[in-house]
Amino acid sequence: MKKAPVKKLPLIRVAIIGCGAMAKNHAKAFNQNPDCCLVAAVDVDLIKAEKFCEDHLIPVAFASAKKMLAEVACDAVAIVAPDPQHAPLSIQCLKAGKHVLCEKPLALDYPEAKKMAAAARRSRRVAMVNFSYRNWPAIHAVAAVVRSGQIGKIRHVEASYLQSWLSSRVWGDWRRSEQWLWRLSSRHGSRGVLGDVGVHIFDFVTYPVGPIDRVFCHLRTFPKATGDRIGDYVLDANDSAVMTVEFDNGALGIIHTTRWSGGHANRLHLKISGTRGAVEIDSERSTSRYRICQGANLHRARWHEVSAPPVPTNHEAFVAAIRSRRHPQPDFARGAAVQKMLDACFKSDDLDRPVRI
Repeated sequence: MKKAPVKKLPLIRVAIIGCGAMAKNHAKAFNQNPDCCLVAAVDVDLIKAEKFCEDHLIPVAFASAKKMLAEVACDAVAIVAPDPQHAPLSIQCLKAGKHVLCEKPLALDYPEAKKMAAAARRSRRVAMVNFSYRNWPAIHAVAAVVRSGQIGKIRHVEASYLQSWLSSRVWGDWRRSEQWLWRLSSRHGSRGVLGDVGVHIFDFVTYPVGPIDRVFCHLRTFPKATGDRIGDYVLDANDSAVMTVEFDNGALGIIHTTRWSGGHANRLHLKISGTRGAVEIDSERSTSRYRICQGANLHRARWHEVSAPPVPTNHEAFVAAIRSRRHPQPDFARGAAVQKMLDACFKSDDLDRPVRI
């Protein structure tokens, strides 16, 4: 008896909006996925868009998202434009019936992010935010450990995101590159280390632990150049952030992030301590393994290393969700919730007191 031929589904057609450094990662991820194809790229600098298309085998370049949406048949877009453009571009694409994968932070503030989440709900399209460390198997495994009750009730949380590119040349000389200088200047759309990578550590912490109820945040901008300026870039955005937090479940925590931590190119660390044990992720040790101390080992203060099962990347989950018509995490509502935490941090620093989220 002959088997019925397997029906081949059409490819998900994806356009990329924004052709900067981060867009290369998106192009690579989509090009490696056999269920989709790249059909267009957009950048206000058309020459940059054309070069991007040449580098990543994309058929056509545009200088306008509006023109691309009008002329190209696509199912989905990845928005990798500068932060101030995330909201208008996402809403524009959702209204045009496109699925959207948007870079972090989702928006410039919570009210803007809330509008994006509402637009996503109305559109009934897949709308995800690219919290890229959700690609790591370890964080999903740790979240499952916490939910299972293996370490009991959560009592204390320690988390950090440490970089060193202000004190070193680990990624090159930041003084000579617009790629880094804009991150230090509020005039160029930056909300400092808190908005740039703090958004990641908040998602990384609250995904397994749960929502934060109250935060007390201190931000600091340190002198980095004569007159705190290099060319057109006024270096006024925060470059260190320290937060004490109280979670909805009653646990206390310390979260901090900086660009001044020598010896760490890009380290995320999370330790969750409960009444029956503790669990820990250190990205410099592994992103696919975690450590746990529980059971008999708890009374000997011994740790056991565990391998985490593989998980789909955000790009894989995005394409699969379009196929299945499901709405995976982290979605726009999640992105808005993280943005609300960031807004509370800025408010806390302004008021110099704890604030509720």
